[in-house]
Amino acid sequence: MTTPGFPPNTLDDEGFPLWISGLEDDDPNHCVHVVKGLEPAEALEVLGAKPRLFQACELPDHRPARMSLPRAALGDAMRDSSTALLAGRIGEWTFVYDDFGATEDVAALSADGRIAAMSYFSINADASLMYCADGEELLWINVDDLVLETDLADMPDDLRAAFEAAGTVAFDHLDPGEADFAVCMRAVSALAGVYTLDDLRRIPLLATPFG
Repeated sequence: MTTPGFPPNTLDDEGFPLWISGLEDDDPNHCVHVVKGLEPAEALEVLGAKPRLFQACELPDHRPARMSLPRAALGDAMRDSSTALLAGRIGEWTFVYDDFGATEDVAALSADGRIAAMSYFSINADASLMYCADGEELLWINVDDLVLETDLADMPDDLRAAFEAAGTVAFDHLDPGEADFAVCMRAVSALAGVYTLDDLRRIPLLATPFG
């Protein structure tokens, strides 16, 4: 499965980027933050994580059943925490993967002239994207209401390019008129330039328990 901005073998059968579906547990209720111009440790701290709990992370080769890959990597450190966060930087963009959808402060990530976005997907297939700049929310997108053919024109340039890369095609698994619940995850991945788990394994990663 491909879209204009995703090469072959970078999306799963439902259109989600493979790096995200490779990190998630069996019943994903998660979100992905991306921010331009902020280091991973700084992004984690802005989201409320405690620096004393940060640790360098190497992702396991295989994900255990009923467990996200970051949670598996943290092991005993997750004993008293409900959420695992994983952060890394590719080029100008930092991503933070939250395996429980517990972090929300996207506007704070975008303070001091930065750009940030967050894509959320719940176990009930609630899918959305928030886009912020310079500490303010500029756009909130609910996938159920998204019509890319008309909505693209009102998006900021970089977000418009990300959604164009994410693709506007109808995937085979979707019924006519059914929402493409993966499109926002593809858009934040396109913003940050992250596509596969191999992309993550080539860079330094930080993980931390949260909550």
